[in-house]
Amino acid sequence: MHFSNPAVDEVFAEFEKRNTDERAKIASLGGRLLEHRDEFLLPVGREVGWFLHNLILAKRPGRVLELGTSYGYSTLFLADAMTQVGGRLITMELADYKQAAARTMIEKAGIAAVVDFRLGDAVALIDADAGPFDLVLLDIWKDFYVPCLRAFYPKLADEGIIAADNMIEPAVVREDVRKYRAAVGSLPDMQTTLLPIGSGIELSVKWSSANKKL
Repeated sequence: MHFSNPAVDEVFAEFEKRNTDERAKIASLGGRLLEHRDEFLLPVGREVGWFLHNLILAKRPGRVLELGTSYGYSTLFLADAMTQVGGRLITMELADYKQAAARTMIEKAGIAAVVDFRLGDAVALIDADAGPFDLVLLDIWKDFYVPCLRAFYPKLADEGIIAADNMIEPAVVREDVRKYRAAVGSLPDMQTTLLPIGSGIELSVKWSSANKKL
């Protein structure tokens, strides 16, 4: 597994150093982490990052939607893969300072040409996009998972994929996670499963009854 150019490797090393440096402070906060969560990287982690990277290389989606740019850790993996397959990444974030930090890192990595940074409320931004989306990474605050699913699901392409993070950890968000898993599982044309990698990924594929590949 490798990135497309050395500049991406260098930016990834910066992200990993920041994550390592932040772990001790996060551990010291205990139950107060939610009060300070916007200060930290809180990344999907390298295992999930590479999983998503390889998924894009294998599926070769034309349009990928990332919900929750944050500081750009997962954006780096998605954008690097989209650079290699010739697709477009739309990444959405509510906090302007996070988006600015992410943009700086992606530009430093030399892969910003494939990224469309959008700022604002995720549901409103999804509503304003005609779609379709071939792959969606859902990694925002968990109480927004179901509203976002309802917004992008009608625009999910046939055989489109949803990867929803934090299905296992942290434990404090499990009530919202259960609601999301129930919502995606109730959709008749979605095939879905829980993958115990990273903090837990729910991987769901849109597969209609008209699809003759099975």
